[in-house]
Amino acid sequence: MSRIQSAGLQRGQPVTILVNGKRESAYLGETIAGALLAAGHRAWRRTRHGEPRGLFCGIGVCFDCTVTVNGAPNVRACQTPVAEGMIIETDWVAEVNA
Repeated sequence: MSRIQSAGLQRGQPVTILVNGKRESAYLGETIAGALLAAGHRAWRRTRHGEPRGLFCGIGVCFDCTVTVNGAPNVRACQTPVAEGMIIETDWVAEVNA
């Protein structure tokens, strides 16, 4: 999935975040979940049975989208805005563009 590109669409300032050690582009005002999806990340963690999980409800109810942010575990990606230099770690490194 990529970001919508259309005339008149206003974005926040571009920022760089680090996702599993890789630099990714994001924009102030978007959530971690939005930035991860735009960068091609679909699954961010695994259940105790090894099943992939990523964005599900998108409103902070289900906790399927949790990631580690700047060393703090269990941060809901759908509720947390990106910030310059943010370090995001997921449980699901191998499944980019799944």
